[in-house]
Amino acid sequence: MTQSALVVGVTGIVGRALASLLVKEGWQVAGLSRHATTQLGVTPVTADLRDVDGLARTLAPVRPSHVFLCTWSRQATEAENIRVNGTMVRAVLDAVRPAGTVRHVGLVTGLKHYLGPFEAYGKGTLPQTPFREDQGRLDVDNFYYAQEDAVFAAAARDGFRWSVHRPHTIIGQAVGNAMNMGTTLAAYATLCRETGRPFHFPGSPVQWHGLTDMTDARLLARHLLWAATTPGAFDQAFNVVNGDIFRWKWMWARIAQWFGLEPAPFTAEDAGGILPLERQMADDAPLWAALARRLGLVEPDLARLASPWHTDADLGRPIEVVTDMSKSRRLGFTAYQATDDAFFDLFGELRAHRLIP
Repeated sequence: MTQSALVVGVTGIVGRALASLLVKEGWQVAGLSRHATTQLGVTPVTADLRDVDGLARTLAPVRPSHVFLCTWSRQATEAENIRVNGTMVRAVLDAVRPAGTVRHVGLVTGLKHYLGPFEAYGKGTLPQTPFREDQGRLDVDNFYYAQEDAVFAAAARDGFRWSVHRPHTIIGQAVGNAMNMGTTLAAYATLCRETGRPFHFPGSPVQWHGLTDMTDARLLARHLLWAATTPGAFDQAFNVVNGDIFRWKWMWARIAQWFGLEPAPFTAEDAGGILPLERQMADDAPLWAALARRLGLVEPDLARLASPWHTDADLGRPIEVVTDMSKSRRLGFTAYQATDDAFFDLFGELRAHRLIP
């Protein structure tokens, strides 16, 4: 039986990697985004997830066996995040319901399941690390919970199986993505190299000295495919990380070396993080535009490449974050990705596509 997928958010970090994998594996893939894409070998579906009626009309002819929800919309408050993102998930699942073809829905959320939403990120009483799936929800409003509840309700109504995937910070290529540490650091390193500015770590002492992990988008794509096609993984939530752990004081030097830089001494020991990227890069948009013109880069808009606010949120956390993968390992998912190689692969891809020099 031919597998057919609807990838929601196909131009994002996760959707792009997942669509590429599914096409390579012989799936028929419809890729939904706000702007049509002819890349990745998918059938483009253009729709606004907040236009419920328009979405229903657009998805009427799409008959997927699997739906993968790989997108979200950032709002000003968590209450609005809950309203908008919960509605978008319901709208997609309502729109594909009439066809009666959906057998599995995969939802990508993240470690804010354990760390809390941006309004209360890394604060209050948090679960012990390493984070494990059985630690449950925090007693705080969180749009990830609203997305999960929308999937659970539709599954109970329509009879499909589901999986929830909770990656740590994702490394992958996407332009115009709201949460994109890898490309943000690549743009920052490029600016430091071209201007002679010091390559300062922008985060907290805890992140500099403590242990952490990350998630390669390609590994996450493999995990989504595995969970959607492995009966033992049906109707479960999973953490998804690369499988290695590191300290940023080591990784920062690795990234600096790739760009031909010397890492600046870490100077935030007493101030708890004094050089956030949002401050360091606040006036860099004209500089990047000029750099793009001079070096022939394809994206002159720095805001479409870098999301300093999100990188600051991750690197400024006051707690060590390590994620447990035992649940997936016990069920047979054993894929591994070295995180420094994930960064280097991304940087090479960005260079090949003329997004960085």
